[in-house]
Amino acid sequence: MQQRWKLTIEYDGRPFSGWQRQEAGIPSVQAAIEAAIQSFCQQDITIHVAGRTDAGVHARGQVAHFDLDYGNRALTGYDLTKALNAHLRETPVVILDAEAVGEDFHARFSAVNKLYIFRLLNRPAPPAFERGLVWHVRRLLDVDAMRAGAAHLLGHHDFTTFRDTDCQAKSPMRTLDRLEIIAKPCVAGSGQDLEFHVEGRSFLHHQVRNMVGTLAMVGDGKWTSDQVREALEARDRRAGGPTAPPDGLYLVRIDY
Repeated sequence: MQQRWKLTIEYDGRPFSGWQRQEAGIPSVQAAIEAAIQSFCQQDITIHVAGRTDAGVHARGQVAHFDLDYGNRALTGYDLTKALNAHLRETPVVILDAEAVGEDFHARFSAVNKLYIFRLLNRPAPPAFERGLVWHVRRLLDVDAMRAGAAHLLGHHDFTTFRDTDCQAKSPMRTLDRLEIIAKPCVAGSGQDLEFHVEGRSFLHHQVRNMVGTLAMVGDGKWTSDQVREALEARDRRAGGPTAPPDGLYLVRIDY
């Protein structure tokens, strides 16, 4: 009997070309998990994801689903999680949970909200332990100025300025429900740890990274907060700031 399974997944994006399966020999998160499923049950299965992440982007709560016919044998979510993790042990990919769901569940189309967190290490010294896991910016950024700039992005807008030029979404209209910047002093030495908490139902390609890159320009004093509004209203990618690197971006939670 065929059963649909929902997977909650954590991964380090550094070794991968991104989520999506590529041609043979190019590592992807999707290919790693599909290989684990094949090793477990000897079936070639395609998994469907809530949101494809780019090369170098990480996840703490990515969600995917797939359909599996396991015959009359009993299979619990615990058993499936344990089996897949055994086959993924050589990769930085972990299945956090496997849950049997109805056939009407779809990892992408059933989602009602996504939370991304972008981590920025703002201090003169580079990271010793988290290289590739945070964006390192040496010059001290003005958090209050960035918060003022972020306020212009909240709500329902045409986000053409903050989408990649190759974005394939049919419409640039998106609703940004939350863009909160949380700042904490570094545990030791000077500087601050910044987290950009970004929430909405769906996002355009590179939208989060382009918004963070633009706000960093504000924090560095190169832009005013009002220039963020002007860039948004321009509806032109060339009017926006740079794309922040993938290192600091995490897909943290998806709500259904």
